[in-house]
Amino acid sequence: MSYGDYLGLDQLLTAQHPLSEAPDELLFIIQHQTSELWMKLMLHELNSARDALAEDRLQEAFKMLARVSRIMEQLNSAWDVLRTMTPSDYTTFREALGHSSGFQSLQYRLVEFTLGNRNTEMLKPHAHDAGAVALLEAELKKPSLYQAVLQLAARKGMEIPQEAIAAPSQVPHSEIGAIQDMWAQVYSAPQTHWSLYELAEKLVDLEDYFRRWRFNHVTTVERVIGFKRGTGGTAGVAYLTKMLGTELFPELWRVRTDL
Repeated sequence: MSYGDYLGLDQLLTAQHPLSEAPDELLFIIQHQTSELWMKLMLHELNSARDALAEDRLQEAFKMLARVSRIMEQLNSAWDVLRTMTPSDYTTFREALGHSSGFQSLQYRLVEFTLGNRNTEMLKPHAHDAGAVALLEAELKKPSLYQAVLQLAARKGMEIPQEAIAAPSQVPHSEIGAIQDMWAQVYSAPQTHWSLYELAEKLVDLEDYFRRWRFNHVTTVERVIGFKRGTGGTAGVAYLTKMLGTELFPELWRVRTDL
């Protein structure tokens, strides 16, 4: 077996099919393809971390969550490459994209659902693909990563409202005072609750990088297309700016004010 055989390079390096003669279209394609590859690994690590948390294998979960943060760092760096494309460059092939849009990324939606930003309205962009809908619905039948963390905290004797962990969430997680109080206990006595303290910081790291990714997305889109509507029909920058306010683990951010 050769290097190329093992990595499937024949398939990988021939998977780029520009629809125009614009030189920057290859950049655009490779940027998004590599992002999808990183998201594939991200989903693998998030699912493995969730399984590890359910089985109280915390050290393994810590390593996987740290890796997800590093993956997010790679995704953030990729925007620096895409930002070398100017508005003039993009307009030479934008029409060739039709209605295709990153908004339609199944893997990105799975990442959001896994992390707890579960909005069933987001099934609609995938309604044309029964397989995609099945994958998203299967994810909605599992506890989110944050629910797995809270279930772990409950097993460790912390007071967690049952409604937060009894069934897989079907809506985006919103702030719960009792959960914030629990994290306040953890942060007030880290030596007593070290594993939860370390786990909390792994989640904050992850969301920190995720927030940066969203911000980089907004600024890159504004830099390239201004305030035009997105190719997928979204409001473009206005829609992405609204998403900046989304919080995955709100209690972990709010608790800092109380300490």
